[in-house]
Amino acid sequence: MEERRRGSVRRYRFAEGPAVLAVRIPEVPPGEGARGGGTDVGKTGTSVRPSRRRSGARLPSAAPGVFQVLDSQYGMYVWPCAVVLAQYLWVHRSSLPGKRVLEVGAGVSLPGVVAAKCGAEVILSDSEELPQCLHNCRRSCLMNDLPRVPVIGLTWGRVSPELLSLAPVDIILGSDVFFDPKDFEDILTTIYFLLEKNPHAQFWTTYQVRSADWSIEALLCKWKLKHIHVPLHSFSADREHLASSSLPGRHTIEMMIISLAQSDGT
Repeated sequence: MEERRRGSVRRYRFAEGPAVLAVRIPEVPPGEGARGGGTDVGKTGTSVRPSRRRSGARLPSAAPGVFQVLDSQYGMYVWPCAVVLAQYLWVHRSSLPGKRVLEVGAGVSLPGVVAAKCGAEVILSDSEELPQCLHNCRRSCLMNDLPRVPVIGLTWGRVSPELLSLAPVDIILGSDVFFDPKDFEDILTTIYFLLEKNPHAQFWTTYQVRSADWSIEALLCKWKLKHIHVPLHSFSADREHLASSSLPGRHTIEMMIISLAQSDGT
């Protein structure tokens, strides 16, 4: 696996047996919100170099890429959790064709784009209050020959017409959505609403361990949700480098699958 640079595009190559995936990463030209390359940007105190990453092997059609704007908004970057979740999707790509997938807090939409390229019917969403994030969702789709993937505004904790009118879903994706404790309940309120409408759906989420004092256990119990922990080694994500990138680095990333608890509490 190697990284090549040609002009304003970075190319990454992945190989898994006979399957190969080449990923193109566009760099945003000056004047489009770029703050300058090579700057380490932190998310809630975590220092991460802003660079796009994605994981996988051969995907249909053109090589996938994700627009990453160097902006102060968190949704402008590919963060370590997104790469880990994309790796999980790639490893389970055979189960995705035909699945109805919603990504929440999509940002630059790496996991959602991977799911779509693997055959899932994807809807991307981010806060309706962040039009630049929604714009970048659309740009990532266009770059990856996914012009028909819907992009909608969904704000955590808010019951909006967009939320009420959503089509049925099988899988909800969220990478690093649990980064600010003040948002935890709003996120789980939205997830609970979606799972109530889709009782057999699951929420696949990755999160970065930033504080031992932060926990969603009580909120999961409050909203009658259960979770299972997914070991990173089970999908070859227990490494400092994924997708020919420096992410996730030495950050502690965890993954869990959340679903409705049954009436008997299981």
